[in-house]
Amino acid sequence: MKRWTIAALTLCAAAGALWLGNTSLLSGRPPGKPMVLAHRGLAQDYDRAGLDAETCTAARMLPPRHAFLENTIPSMEAAFALGADVLELDVHPTTDGQFAVFHDWTLDCRTEGTGPTRDHDMATLKTLDIGYGYTADGGATFPFRGKGVGMMPSLSEVLERFPDRRFHVNVKSNDPAEGGKLAAFLGTLSPESRARLTVYGGDEPVDAVKQALPDMRVFSRRSLKACVLRYAALGWSGTVPEACRGTTLLIPVNVAPWLWGWPNRFLDRMDAADTRVFLLGPYSGGFSQGLDAPTAIETLPAGYSGGISTDALDIVTPAIKARSGG
Repeated sequence: MKRWTIAALTLCAAAGALWLGNTSLLSGRPPGKPMVLAHRGLAQDYDRAGLDAETCTAARMLPPRHAFLENTIPSMEAAFALGADVLELDVHPTTDGQFAVFHDWTLDCRTEGTGPTRDHDMATLKTLDIGYGYTADGGATFPFRGKGVGMMPSLSEVLERFPDRRFHVNVKSNDPAEGGKLAAFLGTLSPESRARLTVYGGDEPVDAVKQALPDMRVFSRRSLKACVLRYAALGWSGTVPEACRGTTLLIPVNVAPWLWGWPNRFLDRMDAADTRVFLLGPYSGGFSQGLDAPTAIETLPAGYSGGISTDALDIVTPAIKARSGG
C-alpha cells in the first residue's frame, strides 16, 4: 500500500508541475485584441461546397457584399482601412522577370486570357480584365466585367504603394527555381523591408528562399508540421524547438487547444521565439478556411491577442471591434 501511495503522490506532483508550467492563469500576458491577417485583401466570397484545387471560384461567386476584387491595390487599401494588420497575396513569376500578384495558376477563370499566368509578361497581364469571369448567377450576368482592366499589380507595385505594411507572399508552385527568383528579387530590398514580409507556399521554393536569404521569415507545410510535432513532444517543459523559432504558424482553431500552454503561455513562448501565430477555421481533413463569421470571433479565448486569418474581413471586423470595446 505504501508503494502505491508513493506512486500516486509522485504522479499527482508531476501532474501539478505540468499544470503549473502550462496554465495561462500564471501568464503575465495582458489582454488585447487579435492581430488580423486578411487573406487576399478584400475578396469576393464564393460557394465552397465541393471545392477542390481546380474549381473556378469566380464562377461560384456569392452575391457581392462590396465592390473589391482580390489581390488588387484598391482591395488592399480597403483592407488596411478596415483594420487589417497583415495582408496575404499570391505571386507568379512572369516571362520578363517580374512577379504578378494574382491567385490562379491559369488566367482562364477570372480573366479573358488563357494559359498559365507565368507564361506571360507583365505588360500583357496588365491588359487583362481580372473581373471578367465573376458571376453569381451561373453566367447570366457578370457584374465585374470591364471593371478590372489593368488591375493586376506586380509585387514591386504593391511594395512601393505600401512600403510600411506587412504582407504574406504566397508562392503558388513547388518549383525551387521560383524560390530562387523570388529570393533574388527580395534580396534587392532593404533588411527593414524584408522584415515586413513572410514567404510561404511549397516546401521546395520556400526552402530555396530561406537558403538564399537566411534572415527571411518563411513557412511551409513541412515547417509547420515539424514545429507542431516537436512542440507536442517538448512543449510541456516550456521548450520551444528550433523548428518553431523565427517563423509563422497557421493553426486551425480546433487544433490550438491541444498545444502546450494554450493560449497565453503558448503565445508568450512564440513571441519570445520571434514566431507569429494566426488561427484558421477548424480543420476537418480538407481545406482550412479563415475565421469568417462573427460567431467564430466570439469563441476566441478572452483577451486573445494572437493572430487570426480571415477571408471575410468586412464581416468579422465589427465583432473584433466589439470584443475590444471599439
